[in-house]
Amino acid sequence: MTVGTTSIDTLVVGAGQAGIAMSEHLSRHGVPHLVLERARIAERWRTGRWDSLVANGPAWHDRFPGLEFAETEPDAFAPKEEVAEYFVAYAKKFDAPIRTGVEVRKVVRNTGREGFTVETSDGVIEAKRVVVATGPFQKPVIPTIAPQNASLTQIHSADYRNPQQLPPGGVLVVGAGSSGVQIADELNRAGRRVYLSVGAHDRPPRAYRGRDFCWWLGVLGEWDAEVMKPGREHVTIAVSGARGGHTVDFRRLAHEGVTLVGLTRSFDDNVVHFNADLAENIARGDENYLSLLDAADTYAARNGLDLPPEPEARVIPSDPDCLTNPLLDLDLAQAGVTSIVWATGYATDFKWLQVDTFDEKGKPMHQRGVSKEPGVYFLGLPWLSRRGSAFIWGVWHDAKHVADHIVTQRKYQAYYDAPEKHTREQRREESVQAN
Repeated sequence: MTVGTTSIDTLVVGAGQAGIAMSEHLSRHGVPHLVLERARIAERWRTGRWDSLVANGPAWHDRFPGLEFAETEPDAFAPKEEVAEYFVAYAKKFDAPIRTGVEVRKVVRNTGREGFTVETSDGVIEAKRVVVATGPFQKPVIPTIAPQNASLTQIHSADYRNPQQLPPGGVLVVGAGSSGVQIADELNRAGRRVYLSVGAHDRPPRAYRGRDFCWWLGVLGEWDAEVMKPGREHVTIAVSGARGGHTVDFRRLAHEGVTLVGLTRSFDDNVVHFNADLAENIARGDENYLSLLDAADTYAARNGLDLPPEPEARVIPSDPDCLTNPLLDLDLAQAGVTSIVWATGYATDFKWLQVDTFDEKGKPMHQRGVSKEPGVYFLGLPWLSRRGSAFIWGVWHDAKHVADHIVTQRKYQAYYDAPEKHTREQRREESVQAN
């Protein structure tokens, strides 16, 4: 089949976890479809992460139904290459129709006829439906406050690979979510002088009373929360599966040599200025941490769970000097800082999707992945339907909902195309098959 002459019912853009989950559900329903991936399957896991990265959730949790990781034990954390190979193996299970090395460049709705015209690096595709499964990590964001200083090496966390990649000298890591805190820890263990800029964050325990925090969020109903709490839009989650998994503790990092600073506010030549909010940010992280312990204890007592108590989990280390006497300004040259790692997240990039489904800020308008533009769907975005939507297991369930919607639309279209064929007997047979 040549992509340049293809007409397909449903085109899926992206062959990461979202695209593969979508393909499985479409295959199960017998929906003709094609998945296009501009690089390799799960490419972000291979080349969009640092060398030592492992999954942030245990292998029993961060996977699709029906296939376990080949090498990682259920309670361990899979290395990034094994995660990528996991998706390759999963796609082979049902012979997913994936074409790699093909970039989607433009999607427009057809005028006066159904579907969309899709321009790719390998020709044109006519598709009745388009599923956008490109995920949330599309365009690395470096804030506009970044200094214009040629003497500094500045990279985004998406381009960081290992400590040897950076020139000798200290490092400022801006952003203390999962990526920033793990990179700062790795650099510190490599003997670098590290400054870690800490903003608002959630800090769950890695495990509590013998159960991983992923399990606790599940039984407490947090993964199924449908609406983000007000004011939490820019709060990151500091959690790590590195070195077998451990609870992120910023005080511990400081006692081990990392200098904590507040939110990075601005740069003035070689001087960086931080907000005076470090103590507040750490305190709110502690509050989040302790509130989950409280909820877990309440749940265990209410349900009579025989889980070992863990009073030591509530012991908070002493405040390091950088917390009680925080730096508000830092001369990078004097401090010997030669590099900045911006662990400041990503933005979506949908310029290629030229349809009417975006608000004034460029965010997709959809209901559980069903777009405002009929025939366009989104998958793999944070909070697509609930808190767990952007996670491996969560996207699988969202894909099922989107696939069911596509199947329903195909039934309506089939009736329009051939209404005379829908006799009472045939409708009865269809009803039996549907049930």
